[in-house]
Amino acid sequence: MSQASKQVKWCIAKAKKEIDECIKQGKREKHRGLLKINENLKSAKQHIEKAKHNLKGINYLLKGGFGDLCISTIFYTEYHCFLAIASKIGYESSNQTCTIALIEMLNEEKKIDIDEKYINMLKYTDVEEKQANSLIEMREESTYGIEITTDNTKRIKELIEDCKNLIDITMQIIYD
Repeated sequence: MSQASKQVKWCIAKAKKEIDECIKQGKREKHRGLLKINENLKSAKQHIEKAKHNLKGINYLLKGGFGDLCISTIFYTEYHCFLAIASKIGYESSNQTCTIALIEMLNEEKKIDIDEKYINMLKYTDVEEKQANSLIEMREESTYGIEITTDNTKRIKELIEDCKNLIDITMQIIYD
């Protein structure tokens, strides 16, 4: 069993345990894991629309000189693509790490076909393996750091192209 498969299994168990606890306590059912659900094409389409909306926002922010805010929006553009795929395949996710593991597992199992670079861009890596300009690392620096702008316009434009490509790939998965 791959690491991604083990992570997905753990995420499903986590969600079930948290929902069971909510039921016991008479609270609204919520979780921070993965649930296996029926395919939800409506939700998948909504996530794609959100990704497209975010993509417009990235371009607006870049033109306005808000490169630091572009990075976070790029991350969430790609993440909404992953959530769209999850919904289409029949999963509900409330956890970024679980969503990314799910996409990785689906890719390994050949249920979807996504270049691993998109998965790796959103994954945390070991300190020793830290990727230069990793999207998740860039997002954390831009979100939690004190820099209010970034001079990395070239990298942002490359990431915008990645967003466009991932949206196209996601739409093929959803509409096929």
